[in-house]
Amino acid sequence: MNPVTVLLCVVFLSSVPSLGQGGRPVPPGIRQADQATDQAEKNVPPPLYQHSPADFEKLKRDANELARLAQSIPPSVEQTTRGVLPKDLTERLKRIEKLAKQLRSQISQ
Repeated sequence: MNPVTVLLCVVFLSSVPSLGQGGRPVPPGIRQADQATDQAEKNVPPPLYQHSPADFEKLKRDANELARLAQSIPPSVEQTTRGVLPKDLTERLKRIEKLAKQLRSQISQ
């Protein structure tokens, strides 16, 4: 790089911060908005999910059971198209409903 170019860059960059400090005053509305934003950042609410590790383990177990049950449904439904109704299909579907409801309520707490 040319020494003159470097010098011009240094002079320009050193003058840029002074542009915002001098010259024009900051309108009061801008200052108030900045203060409100700073205050809002300080008052960040706590995380939504404050569960114990045991709660997370139960959530994981329930979710895994729900996934396992859900995977077992399509083959059972296929059997019903051939005229065979698996005796535990309705019980598995009820269990799926119950697990889904429990998971939904635990997550939304």
